[in-house]
Amino acid sequence: MTTFENVTVVKKANVYFEGRVTSRTIRFADGSRKSLGVMLPGEYEFGTAEKEIMEILSGELDVMLPGASKWKAIKGGEAFDVPPSEKFKVHVKTLTDYCCSFIA
Repeated sequence: MTTFENVTVVKKANVYFEGRVTSRTIRFADGSRKSLGVMLPGEYEFGTAEKEIMEILSGELDVMLPGASKWKAIKGGEAFDVPPSEKFKVHVKTLTDYCCSFIA
């Protein structure tokens, strides 16, 4: 899916890590939500409240998922899941465009 139809976009950006990671929240009529964002190269740690599916649209990063003992390489066109109430780390190698789906 390359477009989203009939959605509400929250105008205010979510800004993290001194502006090196930004996103916008998209709300769907069924109550579900996603965020679309960009990460600049660097290392970041995120926490989850709900299960998340991180779809990497373009770029390259390594991810350290909860319970993993080594980094996993991810590139544009790939995705990874993060369980609820967990932390995960990313090492962003190149400008990365992503879509995060929150699964209630």
